[in-house]
Amino acid sequence: MNNTKFSIIDRIKSFKYAFSGLRLFFITEHNARIHLLAAGVAIGLSIYLHLSSTEWIAILSVISAVFVAEIINSSIEKLADVVSPEIHPKIKIVKDLAAAAVLVAAFLALAVGGIVFLPKLF
Repeated sequence: MNNTKFSIIDRIKSFKYAFSGLRLFFITEHNARIHLLAAGVAIGLSIYLHLSSTEWIAILSVISAVFVAEIINSSIEKLADVVSPEIHPKIKIVKDLAAAAVLVAAFLALAVGGIVFLPKLF
């Protein structure tokens, strides 16, 4: 256990690492920019269609889920590349599973988007 005294200033300063990670994510990951574009379209459509609070919660939740899954996937891929720079069948499994998590989140986002947007559009 860490016996260092709690410091609100140190906690606030620690946010710089999280924001640095977000910046790196959007700068270095091509899929991050694709997800950002899709999120922008979904948010724009949500504004245009005047979604209810519940619908906004659903849309923002799945957008967040996709970003979280993609960030974790990217982290796992980077770590796996350091641990095993050469091609390894077990590392491939780990990377494929992490990518599958993003795919599941993206399918969920599409389903929720369809449920929310399609009735309002047609």
